[in-house]
Amino acid sequence: MSMDRQPVSARVLDEAIAWQLRLGDGDASPQVRKALQRWLSESAEHAKAWAQLGGIDQQLGTINSPTARRALQISAHSGRRTVGGALLGLALLCTLGMGIALQSQPLPVWLADERTGAGEQLSVTLADNSHIQLNSRSALDIHFDQQERRLFLHSGEVLVETAPGNDPRPFIVETEQGDLRALGTRFIVRREGDATRLVVLRSAVAALPGGLQAGRTVQAGEQVLMRRDQLDDNQAAPVAADAWSRGMLVVEDLPLSELLAILGEYRRGYLGLDPSLESLRISGSFPLHDTDRALAALPPSLPVQIERHTDWWVKVVPAQPVSDPGK
Repeated sequence: MSMDRQPVSARVLDEAIAWQLRLGDGDASPQVRKALQRWLSESAEHAKAWAQLGGIDQQLGTINSPTARRALQISAHSGRRTVGGALLGLALLCTLGMGIALQSQPLPVWLADERTGAGEQLSVTLADNSHIQLNSRSALDIHFDQQERRLFLHSGEVLVETAPGNDPRPFIVETEQGDLRALGTRFIVRREGDATRLVVLRSAVAALPGGLQAGRTVQAGEQVLMRRDQLDDNQAAPVAADAWSRGMLVVEDLPLSELLAILGEYRRGYLGLDPSLESLRISGSFPLHDTDRALAALPPSLPVQIERHTDWWVKVVPAQPVSDPGK
């Protein structure tokens, strides 16, 4: 009988549930994530159990409801139950819906060497003395060996400043769309859906989409959008593209919807825009680590007001006309 047809043992399923609960309780340090990765690689049965819990190539949910978490703990630690019963309990748990908040991220993000949450930024000095800074909601793996220095950006945005010197190993930032090879430089790489944006601040970077045989060099002051089988034309880099690394966002004639999308990366909860305001555009500078103050700067410049139900539910809506007290 093949492993795919064999049932997962109760012991292994318990271990998988324990790992999911540990991550769900917020214990996701680099050491814990690497330990989980080792556990997954120990046997095919471990990987199969994790897949049954929706962990591999799916979304890893963090269960915030204490009642739901307790129900899962009871299922995980019950002394007498079958594997089928445990899976049935998990299925029933998933149907609760009401009162359960799931914050899902792909497993590679959880297991990344370096990652940030909403509103967080992280500076790291690499083994070769190169410097990187991760923006909010970013995840990155680091792999240095004798042949190359390689970073893999799973999500978000990273500012890279390669170390001066004569290190013969190529310095490469990889994404799902392809490779970006530094040519003694300072640059930004940002994931944008099914594309990667490169902004070169100093020197140059060679961009090579994964599905093409040839790439192109992007010079300082230029940016390019790379898809797996396409490299757009080089364009002028945006003004102060790296201002986020100093806690500021500088925009010029940006659609209001895009500004709110960026601010939304630095806060938790819902930040929405009334559809009637989608044509509005704005220029200016905004603090990223105080998004409430950034939002408060909108009404003086635009015909909008901030509708706030809670700190987790905020929407930008049309300004109400001021009534004339004399009427």
